[in-house]
Amino acid sequence: MMDIESSLVPADTHARVARKIDIVVIGAGQAGLSSAYHLSRLGLSPHVQYVVIDRSPQPGGAWQFRWPSLTLSTVNGIHDLPGMKFAEAVDTSKGEVHAAVAVPQYYGAYERAFELPVRRPVAVSVVCERGERFRVETDAGVYAARGIINATGTWEAPYVPRYPGAELFKGRQLHTKDYQTADAFAGQRVLVVGGGISAIQLLDEISRVASTTWVTREEPAFRDTPFTPEVGRAAVAMVEDRVRRGLPPGSVVSVTGIPITPAILAARARGALDRRPMFAEITASGVRWPDGREQAFDVILWSTGFRSALDHLAPLQLRNADGGILMTGRLATQVAKDPRIHLVGYGPSASTIGANRAGGAAARELAEHLQLL
Repeated sequence: MMDIESSLVPADTHARVARKIDIVVIGAGQAGLSSAYHLSRLGLSPHVQYVVIDRSPQPGGAWQFRWPSLTLSTVNGIHDLPGMKFAEAVDTSKGEVHAAVAVPQYYGAYERAFELPVRRPVAVSVVCERGERFRVETDAGVYAARGIINATGTWEAPYVPRYPGAELFKGRQLHTKDYQTADAFAGQRVLVVGGGISAIQLLDEISRVASTTWVTREEPAFRDTPFTPEVGRAAVAMVEDRVRRGLPPGSVVSVTGIPITPAILAARARGALDRRPMFAEITASGVRWPDGREQAFDVILWSTGFRSALDHLAPLQLRNADGGILMTGRLATQVAKDPRIHLVGYGPSASTIGANRAGGAAARELAEHLQLL
């Protein structure tokens, strides 16, 4: 087997000699690891026929950057990777376990157990088409790949909507991605923007130590009925239908609703979930409401979600005029414009359980298309 450290040509901005390989998997989160596992099970040689490149400093994908208060009991679902149960690598019997610790521990054990060819930290700057191959430029060298499985998720692409006056605000603005602890907001006036699960979790925490106001563009969709497998499948089917028509994926939560938990009931009883419609504009000291009244805030927390981190694929011009990507394949992971490209963790495979199934489908479809089996 090729030595790991020699599996990439050292970066050289002048020579830029590319190393040929069949498949490059970009990203080592749930979707990327699942894809790598299935490529290995199909008989492809690690470091020779396929490699996984990941920009993070250690295993764990985006989980390693999550806020400390996010535990396995509060996180919105972590599913076992194929071939190894979470409990085989992480002891969850001793009370609350921090997700930012437990998931990296699990992913690291998984990479070692199956000897997955993960290179890190390696950041992809751009992917370009070069005839029958793709030129994958990274900060550690260049690959010439026959196929791409992109599994970069969304963590690197936080979304903050543009609002009039945002540049005038003299307080602090941050995104969910920047959040660490509620103590940082103690005694302050905090405006929380967003209607998803993360927004509500952070609102719950911050409202205990600060004065909070919650605004959303639409009325939050709470669910007081059980989240059944049928509900989950219906939600995934709706998202899949959108990407198969080339539309942007949309939010799964907008379909499934937010499950009402004891924590949500307690926050509601405290008055923390008294939601208001969106403000009209941002001012130097706060926001102005539609009726013209101005309210002062020290902090605006944008808990407005993420978008797919696909900027490195921009030269391939995969997006259509609506901003979506027309997808095909068994589980809608294959880019219709170019069957050599699969996007796992995009659209219907954005959930952790969806990423597992998508990784298997993408690995087999791409290997078959490239006649590697």
